[in-house]
Amino acid sequence: MSRPEHWLNRERLIAYSRIMLTLVLLGVVAWCFLAKGLLTAQGKPLGYDFITFWAASRMGLDGHPQDAYNVALIFQAETAAVPGIEVVFAWFYPPTFYLLILPLALLPYLVAYFAFLLPTLAAYVVVFRRIAQGREAMWCLAAFSGAWMNVVHGQNAFLTAALAAAALLCLERRPIVSGILIGLLAIKPHLAVLFPVALAASGAWATFFVAGATALLLITAGTAVLGTATLSAFLGSLPFVQNALETGALPWIKMPTIFAMLRLVNAPVPAAWLAQGIVACAAALAVWIVWRRSRELALRASALMTATFLVSPYAYDYDLAGLAFPIAWLAVDGIRRGWLRGEREVLLAAWLLPLPMAPLAAATSIQTGPIALVGLLLLILRRAALVREGRNATTEPGTEGSSACMPLRICASSNPPEANWR
Repeated sequence: MSRPEHWLNRERLIAYSRIMLTLVLLGVVAWCFLAKGLLTAQGKPLGYDFITFWAASRMGLDGHPQDAYNVALIFQAETAAVPGIEVVFAWFYPPTFYLLILPLALLPYLVAYFAFLLPTLAAYVVVFRRIAQGREAMWCLAAFSGAWMNVVHGQNAFLTAALAAAALLCLERRPIVSGILIGLLAIKPHLAVLFPVALAASGAWATFFVAGATALLLITAGTAVLGTATLSAFLGSLPFVQNALETGALPWIKMPTIFAMLRLVNAPVPAAWLAQGIVACAAALAVWIVWRRSRELALRASALMTATFLVSPYAYDYDLAGLAFPIAWLAVDGIRRGWLRGEREVLLAAWLLPLPMAPLAAATSIQTGPIALVGLLLLILRRAALVREGRNATTEPGTEGSSACMPLRICASSNPPEANWR
């Protein structure tokens, strides 16, 4: 007797994606329509964080890159880009990323925004399609609110997520290329902290050393071009960043981290740091276990990219654009091996997470980001343990022998059977 079809079938998946995409597009259109010129109704620039990229570039091209780390001075450059802004956007990035965005101010602000965003979006989509293809997958990506958060904020999550996922895809057959891509994540190093753990666990020493050399080369290049004063200014800004994080000057409602979760409920700063450290160690251990015991790319890559958000105390909703890749890898693995009860609901929760996270936190003081991320990591650990035991679920008809990069047709015909893992 066949099992009943799971409620999250192909038709619902596409329908939910279309509904979500419609809501997001309506929100973006309204946001742009209510703006006056390049100013939102709240006195912020369209493109939000991108203004720091443009302003820092302007200051660097003018010969004073170290001044970008001075809040008062960068605000002057921001008002030159978008006159009338009422909110300062601080610059916290290392010289490695500064080097990348240095040419942006050669273009007008809005042109520079698209010149930065569109190529990074293209890289993001190309890498995603190496993992998951098909109409259903692309609808899910188009409607993924994490990606739209990055669009609205003019941020670099498309680039960092594409680098991380591409490095993981290349690891087995192109270890040197993988190492170079990992090293390039020195532009945002707190999102690369688990790669050494994963590479050491799997014995990928060539990739490990190439990544380190690439990062060192990038740091050297950034310092050579921008000057040691810029590196000193960056290092000198770190206590300011820590204070802003601890006091809530950086909005906790938008941060899917354990630290932000606890500070939202008024936990003492030392207690929040202690909890962040404990969870970070547990997440790193989870990555070590998966990479040590499993050779499945889908599980390894998903564990690393998910756990990254549990390690760093500093991450934002737009960084969750990177969740598209773990979700895709796990969906492919679910189709290939079968599903356990509740797994598709966890993936759906992760897919929905970026949009309601901040409003829910603002209304209830409950930061749901870490809850969803822990659930996703536990799902990965369970699948990895059962795969190690050889207790694979029956695969969907026609998918036997598929690789982790098989075309993704979510529920394209009949629903994959519930896994017989017990």
